[in-house]
Amino acid sequence: MNFSFLRTGAALLLPLTLVSAIPTSPNQGPKPDPQVLAQFGLYNNPTLQRLIDTKGQQMNKVSDRPGDYGFTIVDSPVINAFATPDGHVYFTRGIMAHFNSEAQFAGVLGHELGHITARHGQSQQRRSTAAGIGLLLGSIIAPKIAQSIGGIAQQGLGVLFLKYGRDDERESDQLGVKYSTKIGYDASQMADFFQTLQRNQAASGGSSVPDFLSSHPNSADRYSTVKKLAAQAKQNAGGRQLNVGRDTYLRMIEGLPYGDDPRQGYVESGVFYHPDLKFRMPVPSGWKSQNSPSQFQMGEPNGKAMIVLVPASGNSLDEAAQGLAKAVGLQSANAQRTTINGFPAVVMQGEQAAQQNQAGAAVLAHVIQDGSNYYGIVGLTAPASLSAYANTFNGVAQGFARLTDASKLNRQSDKIRIKAATGSQTLAQALTASGVPSRRHEELAILNGMQRTDRLSKGMLYKTVGR
Repeated sequence: MNFSFLRTGAALLLPLTLVSAIPTSPNQGPKPDPQVLAQFGLYNNPTLQRLIDTKGQQMNKVSDRPGDYGFTIVDSPVINAFATPDGHVYFTRGIMAHFNSEAQFAGVLGHELGHITARHGQSQQRRSTAAGIGLLLGSIIAPKIAQSIGGIAQQGLGVLFLKYGRDDERESDQLGVKYSTKIGYDASQMADFFQTLQRNQAASGGSSVPDFLSSHPNSADRYSTVKKLAAQAKQNAGGRQLNVGRDTYLRMIEGLPYGDDPRQGYVESGVFYHPDLKFRMPVPSGWKSQNSPSQFQMGEPNGKAMIVLVPASGNSLDEAAQGLAKAVGLQSANAQRTTINGFPAVVMQGEQAAQQNQAGAAVLAHVIQDGSNYYGIVGLTAPASLSAYANTFNGVAQGFARLTDASKLNRQSDKIRIKAATGSQTLAQALTASGVPSRRHEELAILNGMQRTDRLSKGMLYKTVGR
């Protein structure tokens, strides 16, 4: 949650100002969808943005359906890449961290462009239903509550993740091999990257957070099929030397943030900290949470209640409270002024209007003013359950306080660090020499697309992680 749009007066939960911050380049196509940026945030890295622009447009020119396509890297640690029906390809910084060569990057880029040129998105959109990105509300909130909360938690979840079928994936793999080979890359590297994805998914035990394999179904023979396609493409290239670009790619991602960015908020020991906005707020014991650039959500484990922290727009506290009440759909709300840890605040209680034959939720909301910033802390549950959760809702809001702990304020994200092997050694030995604890060796082996026992030659580059 970066709330970079708090002072813009933009519509609630839609940080349109992010669009204007996108770096422009002569190669870049259409600008990305504001809803995608609201959910993920923009990753502003001129070097990597230039790479995806340049290679994307090179592929566009040799594709089966050249068009006005755009390419963007978003600020999410999730390992994913996706193409939207409007002709835009998105890579997360998480997937950029896991590539180990330009050829792997190019293969997946060609695969995503293939979904666009083969028009998989349009056909899939016609027969699919919306699958929210970010927090999958159904996993922590009972369906009636999730459906009844209206715009407050659903805005920003309107972008579709289109789950492709086996035939679409097979065709996009073929096109990924074709397009990446045409612009001079060894497409067999794409098959190797699929193994990295499988290992990562197995190590994480599966996740409710969307990743590449959840929206791009894998198949048992995918690795061997892509290897065969790549060998055929290489043969058809007539002896032309195909590029891998391992060292050049690794040098490009030096310093890339790895994992969650604590500057945008993080949970630790039952507290949500936001170093950039300098506040802290408790998370109820046992509740699940999900952070995104536009909001922070907490859900009761049995799915009967949730709390959402969102920005509230306005030029005064009263105006911000009125705007939040309208966004939530509160009817006949009781509102009163108060003070929370020195911050002026408004407390509102009421019931959300029923929508589409569904009962409304009971709402207990606080709007807190911090200078020119306004925060809404919205508790939602079924009307009959409000008495059971009112103390929890109030406790979270009453715990909103200024963050002054230097150790929390100065928290920095891990970053990709590129090292050179000092001699012939295993990856595990190199990681140990770089100060990586043994408990993270498998994680870093997956990040490197290697096994812990693989041997590095002297001077060979490899990834480690540090501050």
